[in-house]
Amino acid sequence: MSHPMSDPTSPVRRRPSRSRRGDAGITTAEYAVGTAAGAGLAGLLYTLLTGGLGERLITSLFDHVLSLLGVG
Repeated sequence: MSHPMSDPTSPVRRRPSRSRRGDAGITTAEYAVGTAAGAGLAGLLYTLLTGGLGERLITSLFDHVLSLLGVG
């Protein structure tokens, strides 16, 4: 007689191990943290680039590229 846990026809089934279960809750939490971090970074960049620092940065970058091309 075989053990009910090893018999494939037995109605008694072993629960899947923890490593085989889906991680849907963990994945959802990771996406939520990533989305919040991305939104925070976008807000910070928007604030920096629309202020005086952003204007100076873009102007200096543009002037540098023009000088490398020999135009400015």
